[in-house]
Amino acid sequence: MRELITLAAEGGEDVNPLVPATYDIVWSIVCVVIIGVLFWKYVIPRVTKTLEERTDKIEGGIARAEAAQVEAQQTLQQYQQQLADARLEAARIREEARTQGQQILAQMRTDAQAESDRIVAAGHSQLEAQRQQILTELRSEVGRTAVDLAEKIIGQSVSDEAKQAASIDKFLSELDDTAAIGVGR
Repeated sequence: MRELITLAAEGGEDVNPLVPATYDIVWSIVCVVIIGVLFWKYVIPRVTKTLEERTDKIEGGIARAEAAQVEAQQTLQQYQQQLADARLEAARIREEARTQGQQILAQMRTDAQAESDRIVAAGHSQLEAQRQQILTELRSEVGRTAVDLAEKIIGQSVSDEAKQAASIDKFLSELDDTAAIGVGR
C-alpha cells in the first residue's frame, strides 16, 4: 500500500482509490445497456407472458370453481327435493300398507267369525242328528224292553205288530209326559 501511495505522489495527481477509472465506467455502462436490452427484449416478455398465463389460469380456475359451486348447489337442491319426495312416498306407502293391513285383519275376523258360526251350526246340527238317532234307538230299545216286560207281566205274547207299536207309542208318550212334568217342577 505504501507503494501505491508513493506512486501516486510521484505522478503529481491526486488519485482517489475509491473512484474507478474512466474506461471501467464506460465498459460497465456498455455491459449494463446490453444486458438491459436483452432483458427488455427477451426476458421481460416471457415473464409477462407467464404472468398473464398464470392470471388467466387463476381467473379461469376461480370461474370454474364458482360454476362448480353453483352446479353443486343445484345438485344439492335436487337431491334434497328428491329426498323429500321419497320421504313423502314412503309415508304414503306406509299409510297404504297400514290401511290394507287393517282391511285384511277385518276381513280375517269376518271370515273367522263366519267359519266359527258355520262350525257351531254344523256342531249343533250334528248334535241334533245324534240326539234324534239316540232317541230313535232308545225308543226302539225301550219299546222292546216294554214288550218283554209286558209279556212277562201278562204271561202271554204281545206279538201283534200294530198292538205292539200302539203300546210302545202310548208308553213313550206317558214317559215324555212324566219327564215334562218332572222338568216343569
